[in-house]
Parts: sequence; C-alpha cells; structure tokens
Amino acid sequence: MGLFTATLNALRSGLSKTRSSFTESIHELRGRTLDEETLDELEHLLITADVGMQTTNAIITEFKSAVARGELKNRDLLELLEEKLLERLEGKNRSLAVSDQPPTTVLVAGVNGVGKTTSVAKIAKALKDENRSVLLAAADTFRAGAVSQLTTWAERLGIDIIKGEQGSDPAAVTFDSVAAAQARQVDVLLIDTAGRLHTQEPLMRQLEKIKQVTSKQIEDAPHEVLLVLDATQGQNTLSQAKKFAESVNVTGIFLSKLDGTARGGIVFAIEDETGIPVKLIGIGERPEDVEPFDPESFVQSLVDLGS
Repeated sequence: MGLFTATLNALRSGLSKTRSSFTESIHELRGRTLDEETLDELEHLLITADVGMQTTNAIITEFKSAVARGELKNRDLLELLEEKLLERLEGKNRSLAVSDQPPTTVLVAGVNGVGKTTSVAKIAKALKDENRSVLLAAADTFRAGAVSQLTTWAERLGIDIIKGEQGSDPAAVTFDSVAAAQARQVDVLLIDTAGRLHTQEPLMRQLEKIKQVTSKQIEDAPHEVLLVLDATQGQNTLSQAKKFAESVNVTGIFLSKLDGTARGGIVFAIEDETGIPVKLIGIGERPEDVEPFDPESFVQSLVDLGS
C-alpha cells in the first residue's frame, strides 16, 4: 500500500531527541583511530541508544575482527557504522498488504497507553489523503471513552465509523464492520482493538476471536496485523512484541512516539529479536505525523554524515 514517501527532513525533525543524544555523541568519535578504546565507546553509545545487545554485539564483533585484520585503517567510523546499521534493516517487506479484492482489512493491536487509537487515525488520514476510501471499526469496547475518542477522530477526518456500545462484544462490532465495508465497497477497513497487556490471556484470546471473525467473512483477512509499540518504553517493547506474536500473526510494527525518545535505536532491537518489520513510525502528535519506515532515511538521520 503506497503510503506517502518518507522524507529525510521530516525524519530529522521527528527524531530530534534521538539525534541530539546519539548523533552528537557519535560525531565525537569521528576521525578517531579504530582501536579497542574507540570501539568500546561506540559499544556504549549503541547500547545507550537502545540499539540492543544482539545488534550491538554483532556490529562491534565485526568491527573488531576487521580491525584485527587491518582492513579498516583508511575507513571513516561513521561511514562504516551507517553501512552496518543499514545492513541490519535491509531485506524486509515494509509495504502494507493490499488485497486484490477490497476491502483490505488492517487489525491494529497494542497494550494500553501506546497511542493505538491515535495511530489508527493517522493511518486513516494518510490513506484518505491518497484518495482511498476508509472505514473505521471501533472494536475497543473495553476502555471507557475509546469509542468516543475514535468517533471524534472520524468526524475530524470525515471518515465513516462502525461502533457498538461500551462493554459490547468487540467480535460482534468487527463482524458488523466487515459486512459494512463489503457492502460499501471501501478500500480499507481499519479495526481498532482494545489495549491489552500481553499477559492478559483472556483479552489475548479475545483478540484471536476478532481475527477469526474477520477471516471467516473475508478470505486471508486480516491482511495486515499492525502492533503499535511505544518507542519511549525502550526494551519493554520487545516482550510485548514477542507475546503478541505468539497469539496473533503480527505482520508489522507501528512504532509510535518516536519523536519523544532519545532511544530511537529500539528499531534495531525490535527487528533483530522479533523478525517483525517496522512499517510505520509516529513522529509527532498531529494526524499527519506518520511516516512509512524507510531504513536508509532513518539511518542517515541518526548518523547524519552531513553535520
């Protein structure tokens, strides 16, 4: 699904907190001899930025081996780092799934407080801006105010919404939403589900039920299962991603609040340790502050060789 193109300027602005801590520190190593001390400092910076032990160890081990072989004498550390970080993110399908037979159904899940409903609204706006017809399903009938919050967004964006009463069966709301999406021949159905801790087994089973209801009405649906993770939670996002992936087939990550953290390196940890691609990122509070995740622009914005 061709969401608008990510721009380096937008990423630089949205990642200002990560850049201010990581980029400035990393530039202090520029021009330094690639010795044990320099690589130890680089290791500390990567871990501090929440790049994760798996990614950090792989990069540092590779650098140390290359240094020992005398291969990096004339190489710039920042250029090398940019290459290695980008390699960690390559080879993944980051486009949103598109069904040959509309509606494409996108199920959105996540724990409480990650900005899930706002993320749904951001996706809806991006799709509408592409002249795609969108229908919202308010299947979060658990949290007080969730339906009214999504309804407010729907009204602001001029998008139709299917909803039920608070406390009603979210699977029933989903059933009605899928039927409405089919009848109205909309391009995309976005299903907002209740926030739930990955340790709450009854709610996780409920999420599986919502998925089953969808698949019974539309073959291969949901076509996309997006897990919203809060970038400011750092390493806590990893356990969330792993547990959700055990219950439902998570196909992509929407990493919200990336503008609010100095640890944007969590992108690498998530992908290395879960294998789930980051597809979308939230870099602000406005409805338009969502970007398709572009690895090259992301890494460039972190290392920033031009500064």
